[in-house]
Amino acid sequence: MKGSVKNIILTSGLVLIFLVLSQVDVLAQCPMCRMSAESNLANGGTAGAGLNAGILYMLATPYLLVAAVGFIWYKNRRKDADELQEEV
Repeated sequence: MKGSVKNIILTSGLVLIFLVLSQVDVLAQCPMCRMSAESNLANGGTAGAGLNAGILYMLATPYLLVAAVGFIWYKNRRKDADELQEEV
């Protein structure tokens, strides 16, 4: 059991490191928004950078929510298991 948890953590860590180190240019707008953002940036504006940051926040939010729910579930499950073991 402990070995498999270590393998999962190690694999997750390696995947995370790989994803962080192999970043690609993140511009995920529709073509119309992309042209508008590029022209705004070319003219000295900051709307394009704000648009990109907003897209990244919207992309990260569902993952953070799922991680928070998973963490809460894990902690409650572990607490229940500890209480059950204390009774035995």
